[in-house]
Amino acid sequence: MTEFDPEKFEEKYVYYFEELEEAYSAAYQQLHGQYDSAVLRAIDRQVLSESEPFYDGDGEFRVELPENPRERAGAAAEHEQFEAVLEAFVDRIERELRRIFGFDETA
Repeated sequence: MTEFDPEKFEEKYVYYFEELEEAYSAAYQQLHGQYDSAVLRAIDRQVLSESEPFYDGDGEFRVELPENPRERAGAAAEHEQFEAVLEAFVDRIERELRRIFGFDETA
């Protein structure tokens, strides 16, 4: 568990880059095999690579998506699972951030 400082999270890529990578990677691994891999990969590479995690206080994180995630995902956006995968992926990243920074031991 990494000691968390909300003020340092303002410069998250300087202080918490490894933890952010861990959260995104762990979320991907948890969803791998549950959803279509092409959709999961497209969301990971085309949408979430441009997302921005924020700390909202009280141990809560949120992931802000870039504009037009469907357009960014290309053909994968037409897949029936697209919205479900995107929502599940964001939820997992937020849970992983809580776990990594010690706000949720059960994540």
